[in-house]
Amino acid sequence: VQLQASGGGLVQPGGSLTLSCTASGSIFSINRMGWYRQAPGKKRESVAVISSGNSITYADSVKGRFTISRDNAKNTVYLQMNSLKLEDTSVYYCNALITSSQPMGVLLDKWGQGTQVTVSS
Repeated sequence: VQLQASGGGLVQPGGSLTLSCTASGSIFSINRMGWYRQAPGKKRESVAVISSGNSITYADSVKGRFTISRDNAKNTVYLQMNSLKLEDTSVYYCNALITSSQPMGVLLDKWGQGTQVTVSS
């Protein structure tokens, strides 16, 4: 089972980006999915998390600007980021809690490889 993230890049302040992350492999089900970020010299922090029942939690710093969503048919989670600020610059990581199908029933906490988001004028 692996996660593949994409969509990072360079954007001006006030701009928008959409990140996506797709899980693949021997997947029985996906529980929570989320996005985290880590800036140089800082701890990794939660940005947005969505449960299997679509319950959503956002970091206070991104509320009203970022939107997390998931497409269960595609095993994919998205992060729509609007009104980006300089302080949003970071490496963004996707995370998913996955129940495997082979072997059946093993709970896996998987991370994607990270995608760089740089907000700069």
